[in-house]
Amino acid sequence: MNDTVVDCSALAAVVFEEALGGEVVPQLAGRRLIAPALLPFELAQVCSTKMRRDPTQGALLLDQFVTALGHLDLDLEPVGFDELPALAERHGLSCYDAAYLWLALAHRAPLVTFDRKLAAAHLKAAKEIE
Repeated sequence: MNDTVVDCSALAAVVFEEALGGEVVPQLAGRRLIAPALLPFELAQVCSTKMRRDPTQGALLLDQFVTALGHLDLDLEPVGFDELPALAERHGLSCYDAAYLWLALAHRAPLVTFDRKLAAAHLKAAKEIE
Protein backbone atom coordinates (compact mmCIF):
# COMPACT_ATOMS: atom_id res chain seq x y z
CA MET A 1 0.00 0.00 0.00
CA ASN A 2 1.13 3.60 -0.36
CA ASP A 3 0.70 4.65 3.26
CA THR A 4 2.80 7.54 4.50
CA VAL A 5 2.95 8.79 8.07
CA VAL A 6 3.17 12.57 8.31
CA ASP A 7 4.04 14.39 11.51
CA CYS A 8 3.11 17.87 12.64
CA SER A 9 6.43 19.46 11.70
CA ALA A 10 6.00 18.46 8.06
CA LEU A 11 2.29 19.15 7.86
CA ALA A 12 2.61 22.55 9.54
CA ALA A 13 5.17 23.58 6.92
CA VAL A 14 2.55 22.92 4.25
CA VAL A 15 -0.49 24.29 6.09
CA PHE A 16 1.19 27.53 7.12
CA GLU A 17 3.04 27.93 3.82
CA GLU A 18 6.50 27.84 5.35
CA ALA A 19 9.58 27.80 3.12
CA LEU A 20 10.18 24.08 3.70
CA GLY A 21 6.60 23.20 2.76
CA GLY A 22 7.64 22.83 -0.87
CA GLU A 23 9.88 19.91 0.11
CA VAL A 24 6.99 18.09 1.77
CA VAL A 25 4.28 18.31 -0.90
CA PRO A 26 5.95 15.91 -3.39
CA GLN A 27 6.46 13.35 -0.60
CA LEU A 28 2.75 13.38 0.19
CA ALA A 29 1.27 13.52 -3.31
CA GLY A 30 -0.76 10.45 -4.23
CA ARG A 31 -0.19 8.82 -0.85
CA ARG A 32 -2.60 7.70 1.87
CA LEU A 33 -1.65 9.99 4.73
CA ILE A 34 -1.88 8.67 8.25
CA ALA A 35 -1.11 10.17 11.64
CA PRO A 36 -1.98 9.56 15.28
CA ALA A 37 -5.11 11.25 16.61
CA LEU A 38 -2.97 13.81 18.42
CA LEU A 39 -1.93 15.55 15.18
CA PRO A 40 -4.83 18.07 15.06
CA PHE A 41 -4.01 19.13 18.64
CA GLU A 42 -0.35 19.63 17.72
CA LEU A 43 -1.32 21.58 14.62
CA ALA A 44 -3.66 23.76 16.73
CA GLN A 45 -0.73 24.46 19.07
CA VAL A 46 1.47 25.49 16.14
CA CYS A 47 -1.29 27.84 15.00
CA SER A 48 -1.67 29.30 18.49
CA THR A 49 2.08 29.85 18.84
CA LYS A 50 2.28 31.55 15.45
CA MET A 51 -0.70 33.78 16.33
CA ARG A 52 0.97 34.79 19.59
CA ARG A 53 4.23 35.62 17.80
CA ASP A 54 2.52 37.68 15.08
CA PRO A 55 -0.93 38.88 16.12
CA THR A 56 -1.29 40.83 12.86
CA GLN A 57 -1.42 37.48 11.02
CA GLY A 58 -3.86 35.87 13.45
CA ALA A 59 -6.88 35.79 11.12
CA LEU A 60 -4.84 34.36 8.24
CA LEU A 61 -3.22 31.71 10.42
CA LEU A 62 -6.53 30.67 11.91
CA ASP A 63 -8.05 30.45 8.43
CA GLN A 64 -5.14 28.29 7.22
CA PHE A 65 -5.59 25.98 10.20
CA VAL A 66 -9.36 25.65 9.87
CA THR A 67 -9.14 25.17 6.10
CA ALA A 68 -6.51 22.46 6.53
CA LEU A 69 -8.64 20.57 9.03
CA GLY A 70 -11.57 20.64 6.64
CA HIS A 71 -9.68 19.67 3.52
CA LEU A 72 -6.87 17.36 4.59
CA ASP A 73 -7.28 13.82 3.39
CA LEU A 74 -5.67 12.38 6.48
CA ASP A 75 -6.54 9.21 8.35
CA LEU A 76 -6.11 9.59 12.10
CA GLU A 77 -5.35 6.16 13.50
CA PRO A 78 -5.01 4.62 16.94
CA VAL A 79 -1.60 3.63 18.21
CA GLY A 80 -0.39 0.88 20.52
CA PHE A 81 -0.41 2.86 23.75
CA ASP A 82 0.95 -0.09 25.68
CA GLU A 83 4.08 0.04 23.53
CA LEU A 84 4.68 3.81 23.42
CA PRO A 85 6.62 4.32 26.66
CA ALA A 86 9.15 1.58 25.84
CA LEU A 87 9.45 2.73 22.22
CA ALA A 88 9.97 6.33 23.36
CA GLU A 89 12.57 5.28 25.91
CA ARG A 90 14.44 3.04 23.46
CA HIS A 91 14.78 5.87 20.93
CA GLY A 92 15.02 8.86 23.27
CA LEU A 93 11.73 10.35 22.05
CA SER A 94 8.67 11.83 23.68
CA CYS A 95 5.64 9.56 23.65
CA TYR A 96 4.08 12.05 21.22
CA ASP A 97 6.88 11.50 18.72
CA ALA A 98 6.92 7.78 19.44
CA ALA A 99 3.27 7.67 18.31
CA TYR A 100 4.35 8.70 14.80
CA LEU A 101 7.19 6.20 14.89
CA TRP A 102 4.85 3.45 16.06
CA LEU A 103 2.47 4.10 13.15
CA ALA A 104 5.28 4.16 10.61
CA LEU A 105 6.62 0.85 11.91
CA ALA A 106 3.19 -0.77 12.17
CA HIS A 107 2.36 0.18 8.57
CA ARG A 108 5.92 -0.31 7.29
CA ALA A 109 5.48 3.17 5.88
CA PRO A 110 7.75 6.11 5.25
CA LEU A 111 7.68 8.89 7.82
CA VAL A 112 7.69 12.49 6.62
CA THR A 113 9.12 14.77 9.31
CA PHE A 114 11.53 17.64 9.82
CA ASP A 115 12.35 16.32 13.29
CA ARG A 116 15.88 14.93 12.88
CA LYS A 117 15.74 12.84 16.03
CA LEU A 118 12.44 11.25 14.97
CA ALA A 119 13.70 10.64 11.43
CA ALA A 120 16.86 8.98 12.77
CA ALA A 121 14.82 6.80 15.13
CA HIS A 122 12.62 5.73 12.23
CA LEU A 123 15.62 4.77 10.10
CA LYS A 124 17.17 2.78 12.94
CA ALA A 125 13.94 1.04 13.98
CA ALA A 126 12.96 0.19 10.40
CA LYS A 127 16.34 -1.49 9.84
CA GLU A 128 15.93 -3.46 13.05
CA ILE A 129 12.64 -5.02 11.89
CA GLU A 130 13.77 -5.85 8.35
